[in-house]
Order: sequence, then C-alpha cells, then structure tokens
Amino acid sequence: MTIRRLFKHLLTPPWLAARRFGPRLLAEIGAAVEVAEVGQRGELRFVVEGPLPFADLCRSCSARQRAAELFGRLGVWDTEENCGVLIYVQLVDRQVEILADRGIAAKVPQAEWDAICRRMEAAFTAGDYRAGALAAIQRAGALLGEHFPAGANNPNELPDRPLVL
Repeated sequence: MTIRRLFKHLLTPPWLAARRFGPRLLAEIGAAVEVAEVGQRGELRFVVEGPLPFADLCRSCSARQRAAELFGRLGVWDTEENCGVLIYVQLVDRQVEILADRGIAAKVPQAEWDAICRRMEAAFTAGDYRAGALAAIQRAGALLGEHFPAGANNPNELPDRPLVL
C-alpha cells in the first residue's frame, strides 16, 4: 500500500467519488443492462465504488481483488448457468475490472473483457462516463449474445439496477 493511495481513499468522500454517476446516468445504465440481457442468457451486474473500505486498503487490495470479493458477496456467481458478469468501476483508483463466471469464462477469453475495460477507462479519462459505461454494457451484451443466445427460458436472475458503494 502506498501512502498516496491510502490518503486518496481516506480523504475522498463516497458522494464526491460517485458524483460522475448521478441518478440519470444510473437509470440509463440500468436500462442498458436490461436491454443487453434481452438477446442472451448472461446476467450483467454493474457496480461503481468510490473509496475502498479501510480494511481493503490495509491489505493493499487491488481493483481485481475487490471485484472478486464483490462478485461473491453480490451472488454474481449464483446464476443457474454460471453466466454472471460483474462490471466493477473503482473510481478513486480509476480502474475498471470485468469478472465473468466460469460458464462464460470457458467461452469468452479474459482478453475480450480486458479490452472492454481499457476502452471504458479511456472514455472515463476523457470525462465521458456515460458513453464509456453504456458502450461497455452494449459490448458485453453482444459478447454474451454470441456465446449464450437467449433460449425459451431467459430468467432475470440478478438486479439490472447498478449498485453504488
């Protein structure tokens, strides 16, 4: 853990970090997730987090580790076909991670998800949070549609509404 990272997280109030994701954008993200899930069986979960909890900072938790922790805590792994995908945005560290459950990871290489993350980070760096988030959701939905097309039964197992921590 670097002192700089520690102070950035400790001195950034959650509301300040999350100001880029206001109610209107969160509603758009939720609607985009709903649309992205129509043509495929995968389940998307979008999570935005400001400062990390102090315990995670003390153990030098990376964005990837935090995403994995939330993947489990939010039950993204608990879909019938193991087809959950977590899009995790760590605002203070300015990092994005996408984790896919084992059913999807067996068919979609991590490099595909990483490319979406890097495009999203580039859009965020340019100040375009809306375009970055919505393009990532659309691309994730398209990838899932290629490998997990919708069947006769296409239940919505995870909330479409984004979560802000």
